Amino acid sequence: MKNFKHIVVTLSLLLVAAFFTTENAVAQGDVMGSVKSAMKSGSAKDLSRNFSSMVEITLAGGDPTSYSNTQAEFVMKNFFSKNAPVDFSVNHDGTSEKGQIYAIGTYASKGGSYTVLIRMKAAGGKYLIHSMNFIKD
Repeated sequence: MKNFKHIVVTLSLLLVAAFFTTENAVAQGDVMGSVKSAMKSGSAKDLSRNFSSMVEITLAGGDPTSYSNTQAEFVMKNFFSKNAPVDFSVNHDGTSEKGQIYAIGTYASKGGSYTVLIRMKAAGGKYLIHSMNFIKD
């Protein structure tokens, strides 16, 4: 009987751990899906919904610059207007040891393509973009 209680407690803990792990993975997928959609459509407004309060953006060989989320929206709006999207695909994504999620993708525009590195950190219970790096291919 004592062993049965231990087994039930152990299984219960495993189920709870699995639930929280699955919930975290779903949250990551949801946010990356909305980022992917915004990048594909070239919508700075939709993309900015995923911005942290400060976002570091590096554009095509320029220096990394930190912007408020409002400024970052205007920077991305300008980028999208000069580089109208044809497609965006995520080639690789994952989670770092420190709990940050990242994605490496390809942004195709009429003027060429870019490799894009997006890094997100958890803030207020959800993941928000804290840096984006666009490297001209």
